[in-house]
Amino acid sequence: MGMMKLSKCLVSLLFLVALSGFTHGFVMSPRTLLNRFSQNSNYYLTTEEHWFDQTLDHYSPYDHRQFKQRYYEFLDYFQVPDGPIFLKICGESSCNGISNDYLGVLAKKFGAAVVSLEHRYYGKSSPFNSHTTENLKYLSSKQALFDLAVFRQWYQESLNLKQNKTGAENSWFVFGISYSGALSAWFRLKFPHLTCGSLASSGVVLAVYNYTDFDKQVGESAGPECKAVLQEITELVDQSLESNRKELKKQFGAAELEIDGDFLYFLADAAVIAFQYGNPDALCTPLVEAKKAGEDLVAVYAKYVKDFYVGTFGVSVETYNQNHLKNTAVNEGSSDRLWWFQVCTEVAYFQVAPSNDSVRSSKINTKYHLDLCKNVFGEGIYPEVDMTNIYYGGTKIAGSKIIFTNGSQDPWRHASKQTSSPDMPSYIITCHNCGHGTDMRGCPQSPLSIEGNAEKCSAPDAVNKVRQKMIEHIDLWLSECKGTGRSSM
Repeated sequence: MGMMKLSKCLVSLLFLVALSGFTHGFVMSPRTLLNRFSQNSNYYLTTEEHWFDQTLDHYSPYDHRQFKQRYYEFLDYFQVPDGPIFLKICGESSCNGISNDYLGVLAKKFGAAVVSLEHRYYGKSSPFNSHTTENLKYLSSKQALFDLAVFRQWYQESLNLKQNKTGAENSWFVFGISYSGALSAWFRLKFPHLTCGSLASSGVVLAVYNYTDFDKQVGESAGPECKAVLQEITELVDQSLESNRKELKKQFGAAELEIDGDFLYFLADAAVIAFQYGNPDALCTPLVEAKKAGEDLVAVYAKYVKDFYVGTFGVSVETYNQNHLKNTAVNEGSSDRLWWFQVCTEVAYFQVAPSNDSVRSSKINTKYHLDLCKNVFGEGIYPEVDMTNIYYGGTKIAGSKIIFTNGSQDPWRHASKQTSSPDMPSYIITCHNCGHGTDMRGCPQSPLSIEGNAEKCSAPDAVNKVRQKMIEHIDLWLSECKGTGRSSM
């Protein structure tokens, strides 16, 4: 999953969803937003592109077509020749380099090389010159996992050739945040012989059809006072839509969103982003103050949406427009259609309003999502959520040596594994602004905190405590497979 100028670029620097995060339904931001990293070298370990010939269909015995897949490598901290290799998974957006988040700190500590593979179809790694529904049939998490496995083998062999070795194996460890966090966990599950362990930061391993817990968490994270104001705004907006539709949408700078559901989703996401990425006060403080002062709440919320969500945060209203999602042109910057295809075929995560006490409009329901899938991709497109969970196990994932981390305020955490087990520890970082991927990104997540600096988190000790646990597990699991590069299964 992906994200969205110097002011706008800097403040939206670390949306790798993933998601993830990613999204009109996902995990980087609540929808897949443009990932516009600043090209400032401080924010990347590297932006130098490399290319790899990847198989298009890993499951066909006779289709041998290939496509060019982009990847990056950072070797400054690599302890040649036996240091570990950290595989950072890119998620549902263009992957423009290896960002300088907490992974850089870990790589320096462990003397690791860092490599990162762009997800198929996203960014510059598209197999086709048109993203028609037919051409998207090879876009899935299953194919993406196989991409990672093949790339991992190829990169290890390439490294061996450079060092005049035969059959050598470095110790590999896999990292991901959001959707790529789920891929990290699933990679360890499906290819345990290829990695010593995985970190699934805000890893959404459970596909959910009607994800009502998402909205419930938004209400909990907001707190009673802010939640009540948000609910009042939702009610006022719903009423105004009936009598003053065009003027209302203009007030929010969203006149292009002709479908009411798209407009309401846009407004809901604008609130979500504050809690997901560790900026609750940017939303709640002005709203609560406006309520106490008897001000026009819809006008105050419209100002927040335009100034913060669209202005500072850099979200494009267009990403909510179903006509935009129908665009099949291959554009490196836009991943909206791609992520929606994965939503509409594999994972759903339909962020529907709960039956009562909802923060978002009740008009954002299952029918809205299914109608979107049909409108954008055609007949017969439907999320096979049960099949996805049967294949991966959902929160009952039967893997080993996977670390799950989540932020207490993140609405995506209910799709992650939050119950700890001996070989799959799970940690929840609790603080006022601990959101999506806090362990790797710090707080808040815009602008980017270099090296995932946690000083601006409301409880930095909570973040550092979990990071120490992560280091202990990485150290242990790397040591257990050092020399063979393979972990016991």
